[in-house]
Amino acid sequence: MELENQKLELEDVVIIFSGDSGDGMQMTGTLFTDAAALFGNGVSTFPDYPSEVRAPHGTVAGVSGFQVHLANKKVNTPGDNCDTLIAMNPAALKANAKRLKKSATIICDADSFGEPDLKRAVFSTNDPFEELGIKDYNIIPAPVTSMTKEALKETGLDNKSITRCKNMFTLGICLYLYNRDLDYSEDYIIRKFGKNPGIANANILALKAGYNYAGNTHSFANTYNIAPAKLEKGTYRSINGNQATAWGLLAAAEKAGLPLFCGSYPITPATGILEELAKRKSLGVKTVQAEDEIAGICTSIGAAFAGNFAVTTTSGPGLSLKSEAMGLAVMTELPLVIVDVQRGGPSTGLPTKTEQSDLYQALWGRNGECPLIVIAASTPSNCFDYAFKAGKLSMEHMTPVLLLTDGFLANGSESWKVPAMSDYPDIVPPIVKEVPEGGYKPYVRNEDKLARNWAYPGMKGMEHRIGGLEKDFISGSASHDPLNHQRMTDVRAEKVRRVVDFIPEQTVEGAEEGELLVIGWGGTYGHLKSAVESLQADGKKISLCHFNYINPLPKNVGEILGRFKKIVVCELNMGQFANYLRMNYPEFDYLQYNKVQGLPFTVIELKDKFNEILEK
Repeated sequence: MELENQKLELEDVVIIFSGDSGDGMQMTGTLFTDAAALFGNGVSTFPDYPSEVRAPHGTVAGVSGFQVHLANKKVNTPGDNCDTLIAMNPAALKANAKRLKKSATIICDADSFGEPDLKRAVFSTNDPFEELGIKDYNIIPAPVTSMTKEALKETGLDNKSITRCKNMFTLGICLYLYNRDLDYSEDYIIRKFGKNPGIANANILALKAGYNYAGNTHSFANTYNIAPAKLEKGTYRSINGNQATAWGLLAAAEKAGLPLFCGSYPITPATGILEELAKRKSLGVKTVQAEDEIAGICTSIGAAFAGNFAVTTTSGPGLSLKSEAMGLAVMTELPLVIVDVQRGGPSTGLPTKTEQSDLYQALWGRNGECPLIVIAASTPSNCFDYAFKAGKLSMEHMTPVLLLTDGFLANGSESWKVPAMSDYPDIVPPIVKEVPEGGYKPYVRNEDKLARNWAYPGMKGMEHRIGGLEKDFISGSASHDPLNHQRMTDVRAEKVRRVVDFIPEQTVEGAEEGELLVIGWGGTYGHLKSAVESLQADGKKISLCHFNYINPLPKNVGEILGRFKKIVVCELNMGQFANYLRMNYPEFDYLQYNKVQGLPFTVIELKDKFNEILEK
């Protein structure tokens, strides 16, 4: 007698799709995430790309993964360890073996686990599950490749094209396993391959074949359901950090009533911002894919001089190359947003991995006295808000702003409630409306922000020149006067300091005083929040203080630090923000928890560290 599969209700689940770079795991994970988001689940993702463009096929170095956490509530992280692993080859299994929960289900392509495949992944035996110590897990060896070929044998496609559809077969399995409809995925395939109906039809056939295989085989004793999350009413979509950053910049341009210009050189993982903005010509966006990083920022400085809201985007090595031009933007006091999507370094380093090691460079990585406003986004979706705020600060204070995100935020996605533009304030740059009495002088400033007047070519009677030599305090002409140089240096620093009056005070999540204050900044927010909330639920006197405004720091930081017995600063570097706090608030002691592995924190390791500190 056959038993029907049982549908079990779960609160949340973590799934990893993993295979070679050419196996389509990023698309598979994205489509599954979109289906979950449309159903109403809270979602958080973590795409993980290999650092080498063409790593040898079947090797651990070439593994590409996509992790998704879906739940019946809002989720803050893509999860620590997974409930289900899709392993398209032995290398994918090996790369993710340590990230499996004890009860995990492993779905592997049995056709890709032959002796040559095992050798490429450097297994010493013919039983990779025994070798990895996961023999007792729920292992489902599905003949993915051969069944994809069988399902598509009448399509007339060549063998290579048919094999490339196997990721849709695995997507079909997962959609069945987690009770998700095929409709969205089918619609996406039709849209993506609309100009090639043969390819579209093959992918849909593979998708349905995988779904039916999962439904007809007895390998799956249960299927699972995760109810929709109870979210605030509104229109939601899944968004990644690069998309959100681009849209936040667009919103700032709209609120300022200025055209948006982006001059950039493609660099991982920041390229997605340039690509997203390049799609928005209908909104008046101008983009230039420059020949190098220096040209990218210099075209943006020129665009700012010409009256545009100017932006340039990059990652760590590119930020190094832009440093002199950043000094030019500071000296000319032109509004410019520099987005740095941090990655593993130094030099080329780990271009597809996440890190927070550009903070020193953001604060001080220029010659001369050259202060910048520095802010950092902390979730994929609030990249929108901080890109908008970067634009507002830059244009209203007439100075460059450096916005820090990172690879985890840039590529990760989550559910985002689409905001109304009416919820965002107007941006009012100090643009000169008419020729002042006595003529236009570029460096006349307003009193509250010390922002200079902004005039640009085409404004009759306000013609002027500014360049890379020190400026006269009023006229903007080149000046070699020692006292004038001191005065200009002082005012540029004071202008950044005064920003503290235009940013919100720092907040604390949890009690305002207690045993342990956890400090973080930027993209570590979700993991720190989850760990702190878990310990708070256990009755621990622990709170979270997470920073988005870095230079200047909010005015009440010292007051907050003084209310806790212990302070631990957690960052994906060797202690850069901790040292920055020591410089500004030397009266306090700072513990550190640092990780530089190209990976985000896990909630488990954070909880262990916080408990260790609390128990000492």
